[in-house]
Amino acid sequence: MNREQFHKSIAESTGNESNICQIYAIVNGETVYEDNWHGYKTEDAVNVNSVTKGVMALLAGVALDKGMIKSMDQKVLDFFPDYTVKRGEKTIYDVTIKHLLTMTAPYKYRSEPWTKVCTSDDWTIAVLDFLGGRKGITGEFKYATLGIQILAGVIENSAGMRCIDFANKNLFRPLGLPERISHGDSSKEDQFDFYMNKNPRKYEWYSDPQGAVTAGWGICMSARDMAVIGTMVLNDGQYEGRRIISEDYINDMTAPHLKLGERFGNMNYGYLWYRPFDDREVYAAIGDSGNIIYVNKEKNVSVGITGTFKPRIFDRVEFIEKRVLPVIVK
Repeated sequence: MNREQFHKSIAESTGNESNICQIYAIVNGETVYEDNWHGYKTEDAVNVNSVTKGVMALLAGVALDKGMIKSMDQKVLDFFPDYTVKRGEKTIYDVTIKHLLTMTAPYKYRSEPWTKVCTSDDWTIAVLDFLGGRKGITGEFKYATLGIQILAGVIENSAGMRCIDFANKNLFRPLGLPERISHGDSSKEDQFDFYMNKNPRKYEWYSDPQGAVTAGWGICMSARDMAVIGTMVLNDGQYEGRRIISEDYINDMTAPHLKLGERFGNMNYGYLWYRPFDDREVYAAIGDSGNIIYVNKEKNVSVGITGTFKPRIFDRVEFIEKRVLPVIVK
């Protein structure tokens, strides 16, 4: 299939590929493919959902490199000295940053308390109120989008600046990417529109009433943004000869810390990044609706794909390997 045929197949798709807005691919440091659908342009941004978590993992690495975080085993409560622990709660004292990054932190709920948190005045504190529980630290994987909100507080309190400013200064600006702006509104109606609206967005990041960014979702990026970030990960934390994040941290972030179950395709999990295969150097930051940063060290490839809201689409790794790579890698 040539590139024209590939473009047409996406444009005419009525299945899982029908929501794709952008694909951008970098091979050996050079842009080899960029394409857009549904009226999108290369410079447009999309809410990439949980790919936001992958960005947060990178920011945690920057904070570690700068000594703002002592180690990933540092206790979460070290960063919230004014937080009042709920009566009878003991487990929260043992929760570390690594527990947040590997989704092994315990929470006092069966399903994520979206309404409770997202109607509160301070989403970070609201999530902290659910951290811990009677079972203690079990090491069990518990996917918790809201839990990553705590990581935003860790970075803000350790850096002494807003997480979005920290990201602009230490990630987006050094990579030559547009700076993000705070979204601003956080009403129930606005949250729904932010998630469902299929139009291009600004280079923004969703935020709570305190101006703290949503750490588990809500950053808006283009496929090019994601491919550039992927290239930095591919090059062990360097981009165009400039060190962005230490190689040691990138290696730790992409190491297989956990083996996930069938719900997550039996992939391995690092620090908010997936390692889809046991025996291959392929990494991915994955979000709902098929948003993805795909990094393949074997072929020196980084691919970004954006997609507007479409339910029940999660992992585009197979799509990239079977459909995209044959078009871009000769």
